[in-house]
Amino acid sequence: MNFTKAVYKIVQKIPKGQTMTYTEVARAIGKPGATRAVGNALNRNHDPRIPCHRVICSDGTLGEYNRGVARKLELLKKEKAKLP
Repeated sequence: MNFTKAVYKIVQKIPKGQTMTYTEVARAIGKPGATRAVGNALNRNHDPRIPCHRVICSDGTLGEYNRGVARKLELLKKEKAKLP
């Protein structure tokens, strides 16, 4: 499986109301040093079945989102995700 598909497969499993960090996603696919690459893969995602808005930074900040950070925050609040 290629890197991007592996990232999407993990992210699809994040339940509503929960988040993972980019680092956690990288570790989950067996590439612990690929945190930035995870972010780049998610930035290219336009499939609504892959909830990339549920992936945040390790320091608790939201990070980027290809539909805008305000939209990311809106979606997370709607899902009642616990944010730091």
